[in-house]
Amino acid sequence: METLLDTTISNYTDSDSTAASRKQDHIELAFEAQVFKNQLDNRFYYEPALAAHPKKEAESFEFLGKKMNAPLWVSSMTGGTEWAKIINQNLAKVCGEYKLGMGLGSCRALLTDDECLPDFDVRKFMGDQPLYANLGIAQLEKLIETKQTKKIDELLKKLQADGLIIHINPLQEWLQPEGDRFEKAPLETIRELLQTATYPIIVKEVGQGFGKQSLEELLKLPLAAVDFAASGGTNFALLELKRSSELSQHLFESLAHIGHSAEEMVNFCNEIKQTNKEINCNQIIISGGVKTFLDGYYLTEKINFDAIYGQASGFLKHARGSYEELQAYTEGQLNGLKVAKQFLKVK
Repeated sequence: METLLDTTISNYTDSDSTAASRKQDHIELAFEAQVFKNQLDNRFYYEPALAAHPKKEAESFEFLGKKMNAPLWVSSMTGGTEWAKIINQNLAKVCGEYKLGMGLGSCRALLTDDECLPDFDVRKFMGDQPLYANLGIAQLEKLIETKQTKKIDELLKKLQADGLIIHINPLQEWLQPEGDRFEKAPLETIRELLQTATYPIIVKEVGQGFGKQSLEELLKLPLAAVDFAASGGTNFALLELKRSSELSQHLFESLAHIGHSAEEMVNFCNEIKQTNKEINCNQIIISGGVKTFLDGYYLTEKINFDAIYGQASGFLKHARGSYEELQAYTEGQLNGLKVAKQFLKVK
């Protein structure tokens, strides 16, 4: 016996070949596809009447002195492990294909020998996209103290990197069983390096972010950018603590819960820009807890600096599989960002 539903579905013309299956899906999924008031994302106004769908072509812009096609930065991750080479090569390929920027994981091992160089040697996969090497503030302090800062120039040359990321990580080092100890405030070390450095420098944290006073001092310096690495993503202090003794974990776990969210740091930066006339760094990489393109769009729109957003764990999850899997993830991020830009306005 033919039902009204069957008749309705059969009446769709052949010109819409998926109509029958689509309408069947609508009926079957209707009760699963409800979004309730307490589930709404209240960061945006949705304006469906003001724009067409986004075009397929990307709109390029300049960041760190180079052209990028999307405000997306692949944040520093790994090196010197079994998986490092394939992960970094896949990440570099996707940055080259989609015109993104990338920061390498800690390149400390390359200061003494080139055994791990294949893990980091990815320029050939990236073309001319921004690529930055990465060293910790502890290594820089020692290089300055021993007058060996030329090793940084050699490192950048062998990696064909555009510049250097310096990671500031006092809590990570303090909680790491093998951690280094700083003899000077990181700000002092960075100022010393800037006196002789001939390459761009980015300064970042490692998962807990910066307080307002630290940000204010960093933004006064002639840095290429500040990378938040805020609380909300991978927390390297907590990661190192989990490698420690049971007693250390019990004593110091509260320290790993200290930090600042990316949104709080955006607000810090906006306040600093309103009140401080000595700003010499005008580019920000917003990272730490940026899970989706909506997070990235919201935060880059909200900040009053030239900004892109960075992700690590999202890319890492897909970089260990096939390159096609990483492509699909990246395209999804970029397409979602295009839709957000067309139809969403930040409140």
